[in-house]
Amino acid sequence: MGKRIGIFGGSFNPIHIGHAIIANYVSQNAGLDQLWLMVSPRNPLKPESGGDYDLHRLKMAELVSRRLDNVVTSGFEFGMPRPSYTIDTLNELQRRFPDDEFWLVIGADNWSVFDKWKSHDEIVARHHILIYPRRGYEVAIPEDLRARVQEVDAPLVEVSSTEIRAGLKQMRNMAYYMADDVYRYIIENRLYM
Repeated sequence: MGKRIGIFGGSFNPIHIGHAIIANYVSQNAGLDQLWLMVSPRNPLKPESGGDYDLHRLKMAELVSRRLDNVVTSGFEFGMPRPSYTIDTLNELQRRFPDDEFWLVIGADNWSVFDKWKSHDEIVARHHILIYPRRGYEVAIPEDLRARVQEVDAPLVEVSSTEIRAGLKQMRNMAYYMADDVYRYIIENRLYM
């Protein structure tokens, strides 16, 4: 019998305590066997940016996942055509791991625009979705989707990668926004400065 694997995707640019808390909570409380931090090479809804630091973002996510139970970092999407759409990633994961069940983990902000995602109907038809709370977003799940879509009561942690990058660029101390080893990695590699 296969595993239930949660796919928590993001640019993680950089990964911060908010991401880590959600990953930790979902991996322990949502009935999953494993949670994959799926580092995205580029979000199709965000403009292309030159300083994405793909391998650095992957390494920083690994620094977080190795300290959490049943959480691993995946660079799976780095081998996918770009821009990488969630439906393509899920289909390819299902093809390569046919015995496993993939659950998509998204924030309430993403759920609010989910109908704009490529092949959103197919995602819901073929996969379960777990939605974590975000400030300012109500989660409304239509009755006919409740067997496949559910909200998880994860802690509400409002930390922004954009805010962290801006602070680092201005040489401000951003140590408490992320794990110690991630912050050390950023400083040592002079990222976002």
